[in-house]
Amino acid sequence: MAIIDEKQCVAELVAKAREAQALFAQYSQEQVDEVVIASAWALINPENNARLAKLAVEETGLGNVEDKITKNHRKTLGLLRDLRGVKTVGIIKDDKGDGITEIGRAVGVVGAIVPSTNPIATPMNNILNSLKCGNAIILAPSPKGQPSCTRLIELIHEELNRVGAPLGLVQQLPAPVSKSLTHELLQQVDLIIATGSQNNIRSAYSSGTPAFGVGAGNVTVIVDESANLVDAAEKIKASKTFDNATSCSSENSIIIIDAVYDEMIAELKKVNGELLTNDEKEKLRDNMWLNGNLNRHILAKPVDEVCNVSGLDRSELKRSDFLMVTETDVGASAPFSGEKMSLVLAVYRAADFDEAKKIADRILSYQGKGHSLGIHTTIPERTQQLGHEMPVCRVIVNQAHCFATGGSFDNALPFSLSMGCGTWGGNITDQNVHYRQYLNVTRVVRTIEPRTVSVDDIFGDYKEKYLT
Repeated sequence: MAIIDEKQCVAELVAKAREAQALFAQYSQEQVDEVVIASAWALINPENNARLAKLAVEETGLGNVEDKITKNHRKTLGLLRDLRGVKTVGIIKDDKGDGITEIGRAVGVVGAIVPSTNPIATPMNNILNSLKCGNAIILAPSPKGQPSCTRLIELIHEELNRVGAPLGLVQQLPAPVSKSLTHELLQQVDLIIATGSQNNIRSAYSSGTPAFGVGAGNVTVIVDESANLVDAAEKIKASKTFDNATSCSSENSIIIIDAVYDEMIAELKKVNGELLTNDEKEKLRDNMWLNGNLNRHILAKPVDEVCNVSGLDRSELKRSDFLMVTETDVGASAPFSGEKMSLVLAVYRAADFDEAKKIADRILSYQGKGHSLGIHTTIPERTQQLGHEMPVCRVIVNQAHCFATGGSFDNALPFSLSMGCGTWGGNITDQNVHYRQYLNVTRVVRTIEPRTVSVDDIFGDYKEKYLT
């Protein structure tokens, strides 16, 4: 009976979304853009942002209010910058030389899985990308994040009413959200955008519906002997501590070249990082993972709470902004080498750059393959080496990693909270998921002057080299 009820519940949401999307399909580009701006104002409005950020932290227990306010504002404003002036309605490109006219077409109804780590910023990103491309969207929030997501949608509906747009364009699953209800949504929509746990991603991929998913993050950053260590330490601290490390793009480990190891550790201490002793490291490890799972009382919690849960009573640790543990091994027997989503940073020591690359490759092969890698250096050739050799879709150079990976005002990556990891991470895309993934394109193809070739045009050099 429950299965029938869930099918009916989702079917009603989808029917409402399709009705709204059919009306939306008649909008001009200017009208669509107005709907996007109206929806975004629901969060850009400072009063709304502050209330939603506070609600998100209270409900999920993850992150901190001030950083969530910053994240909600920055990610939304950055995405609006990316979307401004982009054509998604009608003719979006007309190439006279190729004889091809491209026409933007909506995919229909989008289903988006939303993680508890970003219960406001991620759905807003999904919503704006979806609306920009003429779609309706139904969100599947995490149970913990559902109330704040509900409030966000209420605020968006107020703005949709203001501009006369149908409310069915933006909906969410009703409480209580369950895995089976979410799975049913995945069966009935036209496109899935899945962000969060790898279980969510696998569920999306196995649904039979076209899906864009993201890979696991486990960011490592190399600090080489040429780096500006003061700058590197400040950026690593800013990235690691932002929103209590809820981002999958926060540094989980750093690899320091031996020649500057002691100096870099000293700089990290100056920005209020604290290095644990071996005994403290063991105590933290024993409390940080329970039955192989990260302790929820440590996940994205302030350092003093991490210390209290782990029985770490040294005052320097409790007063620090992030904790550091030295590590030499990689893999299941060395859990600090994996993704931690906490204010704990694993520190590796490498003899030289070649060894640093080997350590980074081992870490990525264990966890985080395809996502991203960072480096602090003044040697351009090394950044290119990483791009050619490491199994990642992004190499972030001399930047605070969690701000840079998802797009920044000082780099050209699209603003996004969903980073595709390519085939390395089991994903269909290697891009930051953005509006283009929400859009179908119809191509009208006309004849052009023939571009013929002969066999000799293609095989001439080969025949001369091998067949004469």
